[in-house]
Amino acid sequence: MKKKILSVLLAATMVTAMLSGCGSKAASSDTTAATEAAKEAAAGESEAKDAGASEKKDYTIAVVVKGNTNGWFVRMEQGIKKFAEETGINAYMTGPSDTDSAQQIQVLQDVVSQKPDALCVVPIDPAACETVLAEAREKGIKVICHEGSSVENCDYDVEAFDNAGYGAFIMDCLAKLMGEEGEYITMVGYLTSASHNEWADGAVARAEEAYPNMTLAAEKRLESENSAETAYEVAKQYLKTNPNIKGFTGSSSDDTPGIARAIDELGLTGKVFSVGTGMPNECRELLKAGSLQTITLWDPADAGYAMCKLATMVLDGEEIGDGTDLGLEGYNDLKTDASNPKVLMGDASIAITADNVDDYDF
Repeated sequence: MKKKILSVLLAATMVTAMLSGCGSKAASSDTTAATEAAKEAAAGESEAKDAGASEKKDYTIAVVVKGNTNGWFVRMEQGIKKFAEETGINAYMTGPSDTDSAQQIQVLQDVVSQKPDALCVVPIDPAACETVLAEAREKGIKVICHEGSSVENCDYDVEAFDNAGYGAFIMDCLAKLMGEEGEYITMVGYLTSASHNEWADGAVARAEEAYPNMTLAAEKRLESENSAETAYEVAKQYLKTNPNIKGFTGSSSDDTPGIARAIDELGLTGKVFSVGTGMPNECRELLKAGSLQTITLWDPADAGYAMCKLATMVLDGEEIGDGTDLGLEGYNDLKTDASNPKVLMGDASIAITADNVDDYDF
């Protein structure tokens, strides 16, 4: 296009030179015509650029979460909608009505059949998702995961933090409450949840490293099935049969409030402690009542936005790696996992207590 403009301008100059002896009126007329032609060529290049910009934004990004009625993912959808509004890109969230792996895989299959440009996934069971994610990539769909660092069939997995470090962060909070001594147990949403188990592993490793007087009560983890009611029932039963227990770590956002409810009902507030992932609005009253002392988390809205932003960068062919900036606090200097360069880690963990819970409304 630039060559075409230069050719037009050169032709205009030659015409002007040849006709200069035929009178200023003719020369002026032809020069004007040549100038207009050059303007049209420039306008054509500008239109081509605009078309390219429009084409760049003409992406569809589907985000499949664990359960679209869960409060955590209701909040995540806010970030996805914000991304769509700011960029004009068609980004949307979907997922099973219940947190069920088989249902999620069915949703994934339905989405893949629609051939979006990118598919972002928060997997319930990463291993169970591999086949459908491999199919997506075969169709040319870019795959971005969150809470799925073990997924092989993805382009990248973006995490709010180093998973082992987040587990250590939870343990440090719990150890302080327990006086750095006593028995504790870990709870996860599902035994197949990669991120949940990585956080629990990080918590156990931190206790072994820094708190010699704290003992893991059982190697087998308790499972809440991502249900606050199940977490409550499991914790209540465990406390009845294990009176020496002093602390719980929780991975699912449903674990921590469910455990706290059991602690409160059994009259063990101040004697037994629960620390882990939680939603401010769901834990507010428990924190203020003292049944919970600390919850840990990251903002799921930011995680939703981050997945979509990363998907767009991959679609645009941008270089991804150490230092990648997704334009969000906590995600503006991503680090790669030394053992798996597809895993990108931010620094977005938050600790919430009764003192600051009212600063968060989600």
